[in-house]
Amino acid sequence: MKISRLLQQNTLSISFEVFPPKTETAFESVKTATEEIARLGPAFMSVTYGAGGGTSKYTLDIAENIRETYGVPTLAHLTCVSSTRETVKARIADIKAAGIENVMALRGDIPKELENADRSGWAYHHAVELVRELKEADPTLCIGGACYPEVHPESAGQKEDIRYLKEKVDAGCDFLTTQMFFDNNLLYSFLYKIREAGITVPVVPGIMPITKGNQVERAVKLSGSFMPRRFVSLVDRFGSDPAAMKQAGIAYATDQIIDLYANGITNVHVYTMNNPDVAEKIMENLSDILGK
Repeated sequence: MKISRLLQQNTLSISFEVFPPKTETAFESVKTATEEIARLGPAFMSVTYGAGGGTSKYTLDIAENIRETYGVPTLAHLTCVSSTRETVKARIADIKAAGIENVMALRGDIPKELENADRSGWAYHHAVELVRELKEADPTLCIGGACYPEVHPESAGQKEDIRYLKEKVDAGCDFLTTQMFFDNNLLYSFLYKIREAGITVPVVPGIMPITKGNQVERAVKLSGSFMPRRFVSLVDRFGSDPAAMKQAGIAYATDQIIDLYANGITNVHVYTMNNPDVAEKIMENLSDILGK
């Protein structure tokens, strides 16, 4: 089923993100973890894509297994940075051959070894170019795009961010999924601003349960997320106690999700980090709200 159609349903739901293994030897353990998450019955699951397409085969293998074995709609990530047009066209063909109809179109992170390289000759510089190519290759594909409730780390400011986001949506994005955030007010402000700018597609909030104290630094580095005082206090108090931090992090994420539902959001996307127990606990916390 297309994600855009799922998002039109006026019922509360939750979806999960998983990532594929980096190596063949890790495939079975990752496959098992993603299957445990799929058994929870989320609205859909997204499967990420390694830098430079290094896990492209595993992305499709995991996505196809989830859809065929558990009947959970899947969203396959696709990145284009440092790739040739021929490579991307081949990957689009693979996605279609796998029967996947939902694609998350991303620029992707620039590999470390290419950070200082001359990019003028690259085939792709921005996700909007990939969105256009996907629409041209198959107009029936449901295409998702990423957005930042705060500011993209490489952007000059939020106005520029929203201008480029509008360009991406106009090119063919059917829905948007946000980068992680820890203050819901930032999302509500962002939604108001993009609606004012004429961006009307559904926006799915992305929530990252922080269950380990050392995840905070990485989260800030990846997304530049603002950490509310309430959240910082939580990490300061429980960060050195793994069991307590896990429980507190799940509770904080659950509280964020409940507030989002209460304020008109119908689907929330949880970045599970391939942890079935975290996904299961959040589902348990929301069981009566979701009717599961």
